[in-house]
Amino acid sequence: MTYARTEPTDQEPDIRARPPLVREFLLVAGLFLAYKFGRRAANGHVEEAFGNAGNVWDLERALRLPGEGGVQGVLLHSQTLIHAANTYYATVHFPATVVFLVWLYWRRPLHYLWSRRILAVLTGGALVLHLLFPLAPPRMLPAAGLVDTGQVYGPTVYGATPATDTMANQFAAMPSLHVGWAVMVAVGLIVATRSRWRSLWLLHPAITLLVVVGTANHYWLDAIVVVALLAVALAVLRLPLPARNVPARLPWAAGGGAVSGESADAPAYAVSGAEAAVDPYVVGAAHPARTPAGAGAGR
Repeated sequence: MTYARTEPTDQEPDIRARPPLVREFLLVAGLFLAYKFGRRAANGHVEEAFGNAGNVWDLERALRLPGEGGVQGVLLHSQTLIHAANTYYATVHFPATVVFLVWLYWRRPLHYLWSRRILAVLTGGALVLHLLFPLAPPRMLPAAGLVDTGQVYGPTVYGATPATDTMANQFAAMPSLHVGWAVMVAVGLIVATRSRWRSLWLLHPAITLLVVVGTANHYWLDAIVVVALLAVALAVLRLPLPARNVPARLPWAAGGGAVSGESADAPAYAVSGAEAAVDPYVVGAAHPARTPAGAGAGR
């Protein structure tokens, strides 16, 4: 049995797998707006949000998780550091994710489709939890004894009165999409690139975790829950494998005859990049075998 293998390349994207730009823009924008309006719909529930906050705080102490105040104490040693943390929280989360998707769309179309779907599922799951489990962040919880660094040192993306904030739902701490999106950005870039330094992308979710905890916008459990949701999404929605990266059985030997003992048909997975892009999400789905011209002669 003879196999031919081609190595994945980082130079040229398979533009046949790239979906239409306008359609993708409308789809991503629509998903984002649906999420924002969904969070707004979850506003209110102040009493329930504070009750849940007390339960989360007690559970973290029962689990002996480190106090969020330890991270905040480090940041508060320097006004420059705490201002930088607030700025990171306010300005990096969404733009970094957009840049990530744009780069994948242009350079790694199949990875883009996979990452976009993962992010959509993760964000939808987070919205469900926001609706079912309103949660006041630790900066609002008196028992935590933490500083609202955004309001004190700036900048902040939230209004001073959470219950009437018309720009954001401040009682949607569980889970932390800041952390979830950051982890997916790192995972997506590590999978899509081959640089020996690609593991450094993990610094983005690591810094994000310290920032969201140190600014008292999230509990440790908010990050743990979103990573668990992401792990489930990654396990269910597998990255489609481009045909050019799969070993393909040569259907004929020199001279035009079929290899002895083998069918002349190409295996089901040896489809073109364009065919693989038709429905790249159906993991394990069989594609019709293609018979090379002239392979069936003399049967």
